[in-house]
Amino acid sequence: MGVGGVAWAGARPPGAVELGRRLASEGFDAFLWRDRPGARHPDHRHDRDESLWLVHGEITFAIAGQSHALAPGDRLLLPAGTVHAALAGPEGAAYLIGRR
Repeated sequence: MGVGGVAWAGARPPGAVELGRRLASEGFDAFLWRDRPGARHPDHRHDRDESLWLVHGEITFAIAGQSHALAPGDRLLLPAGTVHAALAGPEGAAYLIGRR
């Protein structure tokens, strides 16, 4: 799994339940996380692969000097050990975090 963002291509993104099913079908254990408006997560890394799928709001991730802005339905893939930071948008953000 490589680092990368996947923009939602449909007219309307599915809800958290459908996205959770998709993550489970790929072998991820998922949970819903919510950030308040403007919440910041400083540089950190995880010991497992992650898939972050935005359900509501906006959030921007910084990875290796590049920004990955997510809108509802967009997804970010983070291989284990990837250093990343995040900033929630003005409405906050609700997203599924899948780990495997």
